[in-house]
Amino acid sequence: MQFENLVNDLKKGIGLVRVNAATELGRLRERRAVPALIESLKDPNMALRSNAAFALGEIGASEAAPRLIDLLRDPEERVRKSVVKALGMIRAKEAVAPLIQVLDADNSRVIRKSALRSLGQIGDPKAFGAVERFISHADPTLADAAKKASEMLKKQ
Repeated sequence: MQFENLVNDLKKGIGLVRVNAATELGRLRERRAVPALIESLKDPNMALRSNAAFALGEIGASEAAPRLIDLLRDPEERVRKSVVKALGMIRAKEAVAPLIQVLDADNSRVIRKSALRSLGQIGDPKAFGAVERFISHADPTLADAAKKASEMLKKQ
């Protein structure tokens, strides 16, 4: 499908058409889609917000970081997971402190695991202390994610 058609579907389509357009724009890694995807982050459709966030990560849209950071408080776990992953993919240094807050405050194990991974991907030494605290976590999934993130941070 042509880029222009996908952007049109993203903006004016209905339901799954919009959600799928966001996914496809991310796969294409087309930077021209960034403004429309950022606008989609405000949409009431949870699936669209989630897919738009992930697409921005796939594109590497660092300009979207402030808006993505705002969505770390989204009530939907699926959206928060996509946002956390996107921030790691774009290596958003400005997201380090908010991601550390996610580690401390989000009740979702899935989100916390993703936050550990994203902190490792970002590679900012400021995250080291927060990541290290999770290495001895009682939850083996989080402890393993912290070990991997710590190794990524050490390589930076």
